Amino acid sequence: MNHFIAGDIGGTKTLLQISAADRAREPLLQKSYANAGYAGLAEILDEFLREADASDVTAACFALACPISGRRVKLTNLPWEVDADALAARFAISRISLINDFEAVGLSVAALQPADLLTLQAGKPQAQGVRAVVGAGTGLGVAWLSWQDDSYAVHPSEGGHMDFAPADAIQCELLQYLQRRHSHVSYERIVSGPGLIAIFEFLRDTGRGTPSAQLVAATKKGDAAAAITQFSQRDDEPAARMALDLFLRIYGAFAGNVALATLPRGGVYVAGGIAAKIAATLRQGAFLRAFLDKGRFAGLLETLPLHIVTNPQAGLLGAGLTAQRMA
Repeated sequence: MNHFIAGDIGGTKTLLQISAADRAREPLLQKSYANAGYAGLAEILDEFLREADASDVTAACFALACPISGRRVKLTNLPWEVDADALAARFAISRISLINDFEAVGLSVAALQPADLLTLQAGKPQAQGVRAVVGAGTGLGVAWLSWQDDSYAVHPSEGGHMDFAPADAIQCELLQYLQRRHSHVSYERIVSGPGLIAIFEFLRDTGRGTPSAQLVAATKKGDAAAAITQFSQRDDEPAARMALDLFLRIYGAFAGNVALATLPRGGVYVAGGIAAKIAATLRQGAFLRAFLDKGRFAGLLETLPLHIVTNPQAGLLGAGLTAQRMA
C-alpha cells in the first residue's frame, strides 16, 4: 500500500502527517514538533517515520516558510536548509515537492468547510474572482489565487516583507523604535508573533503601558506572544490590551493593502496560527475597521468578502492535497 507525507514547516514548529493513498482522510499518524529541538527537517522525518512504521512512502510535499526556488531552500526564520533530493535519497521517497507555506494555505481554501471559516464581512463575492490569503504566525505570509481553466492557480509571494507604512502618530513612533533595531522594518517585524512582542516592548519602553509582575513573569517563562494575548483579556492588564489592539489595527491595515493590490472579489482569507487563536477578538471590530480605513476606497473594500480561517492546519491540508496527487 502506497503512503504519502504532508508537512507544514514554519519558523517555530513542524507538522507532519502520513496517510495511505486510498485513505487520505484517515491519517495513520500526525505529529507536531518544536523546531528548536532539532537540527533540521531530516532529523524530524527520521523520528516521525520510525514511529509511523509505514513502508512504501512514494510521495511527500513539504510546505516551507520561505521563498521556493529549485530543490534546495533556506527557511526565512529558521537556520535550516531543506534539500528535496537529499531527503528523497535518504528516505527512499521517489517524489518530493517543496512549496511555499502560503501556497499550501491557498491550495487548501477550496477544501475548507464552513466550520473552518469565520466571516467578518460577507461582501459581494464573485464566482471565480481572485482570492487573497494573508496570515501571521512566526512570520507573515501572503499569496493570491486566480482562476485558470477550471480551477484556482496559487501565486505565492513575499508580501509580508513590504515596508511597514504607519497610519497614525503612534505607529510612526513604533516605526522609529523598530528602525533602531533593524535596518529595514517590514510588516513582518510587526504582524507576527515576534512582532506582537515588539509592540508590547515599544509600549513598555515608551511609558505607554506598565505590565504587571505576573505578565512580565509569563513572558519570560514561555511563549511571550501567547502570554500577551492571554493577559489582554484581563481588565487589569492595559499594557497587554493596548499591544493586541495596536497589533490588530496594523494587521487589518496590512490585509486591506493586500486587498487593494489584488482586488480579491472571491474573498480575503486571513489564515496563520495567530488568527485561529484570536478569532473571537478579531470579531470585536478593530481589525475590520483598519481593513476598511482606505479613504476613498473604503466603499470598494466593503464589497470584498473577508474570512478568518479558524482551521490552524490549513497549510498541512494544502500540502496533503499536493502529496496525494503525487502518490
